[in-house]
This record gives sequence, structure tokens and C-alpha cells, in this order.
Amino acid sequence: MADAARRMRDLAEKALREPFPLRIRAWDGSEAGPPDAPMLVMRRRRALRRLLWKPGELGLARAWVAGDLDIEGDLYEALDLIAGIVWDTDEDGAPHPGGFRRAVDLLRNPHTYRLAREALVLAGPGLPPSPPPEEARRRFGPLHSPGRDKQAISHHYDVGNDFYERVLGPSMVYSCAYWEHPETTLEEAQYAKLDLVCRKLALRPDQTLLDVGCGWGSMVLHAAEHYGVRAVGITLSTEQAAYARKRVAEAGLTDRIDIRVQDYRAVADGPYDAISSIGMAEHVGRDLYREYAAHLYGLLRPGGRLLNHQIARRPWADEEAYHVDEFIDRYVFPDGELAPVGSTVSRLEEAGFEVRDVEALREHYALTLRAWVRNLEDHWQEAVRLTGAGRARVWRLYMAASALSFEQNRIGVNQVLAVRTRPSGAAGMPPARPWP
Repeated sequence: MADAARRMRDLAEKALREPFPLRIRAWDGSEAGPPDAPMLVMRRRRALRRLLWKPGELGLARAWVAGDLDIEGDLYEALDLIAGIVWDTDEDGAPHPGGFRRAVDLLRNPHTYRLAREALVLAGPGLPPSPPPEEARRRFGPLHSPGRDKQAISHHYDVGNDFYERVLGPSMVYSCAYWEHPETTLEEAQYAKLDLVCRKLALRPDQTLLDVGCGWGSMVLHAAEHYGVRAVGITLSTEQAAYARKRVAEAGLTDRIDIRVQDYRAVADGPYDAISSIGMAEHVGRDLYREYAAHLYGLLRPGGRLLNHQIARRPWADEEAYHVDEFIDRYVFPDGELAPVGSTVSRLEEAGFEVRDVEALREHYALTLRAWVRNLEDHWQEAVRLTGAGRARVWRLYMAASALSFEQNRIGVNQVLAVRTRPSGAAGMPPARPWP
């Protein structure tokens, strides 16, 4: 009799000491659990072995990426239920291993031999499964050194421009859009975000703009086409740079836009009238943020403005205990680190900037991510052909889970507008915000 699903459910409920919230379908075709809940599909015994050998989000992620585990039904609902098992969150917003980790620890305890024995029998014999090939290779060099940063950036951004076209759409903007109305399309929302940045920077014809982490060139193209600036865009991704240069040439703007493969620390040809850094500072690293802020300050003219658009996390009561999310670090953004928005503001002020405006766009990023997930799902077969099933699965999981994190205020995103004031102290800012 096929009953692996029932046995897994019973085992999970004994270990968790609470009802298991998802329905389970096991490798033998059996099903168990609430009939109306999303379906957790355990395609192979190896999925259970991954969870036993590496409990928590990393084991789940490896099983998902490898195709050992799948979800049928509402992906967002399922991920929300799973997060409730995997993580507990303190009042300070810091996540800690939750019921799932405690359950696995219980199964490993010699005093609960019967539960452990049943789990091992269900999982079947075998060594710890190898991580899927999509997991980031070991990086070499000191953390956030230029060479290591280039390796980390390549892992995420050199997946293939054709793949990014399917996910991001024609705008090729890989950062939070600005949704002025619920019925706004992704393209309209990305246009609105780029224009909002230009207006906050008060760009004018023939001013010079440095775009740090320019991606596929969308910001510099928008600023040059609609505001007449002369722009430099820098990226560490060779694939992004090639794509951006092609777009610049097609737009007939090679005399106004320069795309470089360059680390921000190597830029030395300022001063610039304005600097935009959109979705790049997450790669800088906590220990180097003072250097980042000071270097950008040095590249601005007196009176120049910086727009820093950056994902932020909630502050922890014990900041020394902060650790990087394992799934994100190994599969999505190697070496990426988030900081609270207050820390970002402090580092900018320490560098000499006057911070003039902070706008939280958390809900906007949730809408953006859901739009990207829809794009990926609509182009699923093409995405798999372009980058492989495992990589496509990484992206679907990471974007859907991130949308939930923004919706539930576990992470946020902020635009911080700062000015290098003139020697007199003048900031050159209008008395009231000229943007919405």
C-alpha cells in the first residue's frame, strides 16, 4: 500500500507538535493533508534526505532547485506557510530557526529514536545529496575585494541577456518600479521610476551623470533621451555592458553615453553633477559602506546630488548577530548584504552628505516582483531553454519569496536623496518637493 505521504505528514506533526499546514504528495503517488491546501510534491526520496541532512531553508531550496520538491497550487500561499514552519521572528524582526529546524533536531536526538528511525526509513539509504550545480561556486579573495565582487556579480548578472529580457520585459530595469496606479503596467511603472530619479536629481541638459551599477543601460538612456545629460554608466558585468552599449548605439547616443566595465572604486574622472546608484549598494558590504559613501561624495561637485536606491532590512537588536540568508547567498546574490535604512543614512552623513529626502517604496517592490514572476511563468519554456530548469527554478523561488518579504515588512527599499552642499552650506534644493 502506498502511504509515504501519510507517514511523512504524521512524522512532521509529531516532530512539529502541531498540524502540518500543506497537503503532501509523495514519490509513490500517495497524498495526505488538508484537501484545500497547496500541494507539497515530494518527487523523490532524495528531497527528504536533503531536508534531513541540511534542515531549514537551504535544504528546502536545494530540493526545490534540483526538482526533487515542487509546489502545486498558489505558490505565494505555500511559501508563506513554509516560512511559518522554517522561521520564527522576534519582536526586533530578526529571523531565527523555527519549528522545522527544531523538528529535525528532535529527529536527530537519540532519545527520540523511533521518530528518527522512521524518518531515515522514509528517506531511504544514501549519502548526503550533492548541492545542485546552480549553487554558487566558492569565491576567492577577501570579501568585497574588486576581484571577488566581479565573481559574485557574474554569478547573478551573467545568466544571459535573453533570459533577463523574458523576466524584466522591454524596459530591462532590474530594480523596484514606481506604481502610481493599480492598473499601471510594468513598463509604465519602470518609466515612472526612472523619471522620478531624474526629477529628484533635478537633471538638466549637458549636466554630467554617473550611474553606479548601470545594468543594461536603462537609467542612462532615459536621462540622456529625456533630460539631455551626458552620462557614464558603470557595471562589473561584461554581458550587461555589451547589451547596454548596443542599446546606446541603436538610440544614436554614443556621443552622450559612455558604458564601462568598471568598479565604482576605480572611477576617478569626476566631478559629476549627479550620481544615481539604483540597486547596487546591496553588493557593497557593510564594512565598506563608509568607503562607498566617501568615494561617491568625492566624485560630486559641490551642490551635486546623489540618489541612492537600496533594499534595506529591519534592524536587529544585536547587529553583530546579523547573518546573510543562506539561499540568497548561495543561489542569488553571493556576498550580498543588507543594512537598515538608518545605517545607510548615517554612513552618507558621515561622508559629508546632507540627506534631504528618504522615500520608502516597499509595496512598490512587491508589485514589481509579482510582475516579474508572471513574466517568468508566461515564458517558462523559453527561460528553461535559455538558462536551464534549475536556474529558472531559482529565479521563480527567489522572486516569489522576496515579494512576500516586502509585503510582510521583513525587508524594504528606500530612495535616499543626498546633497554635497556648497562651501557656504547652500544645498540648492527647492523649498518644497517638486516631485510627488
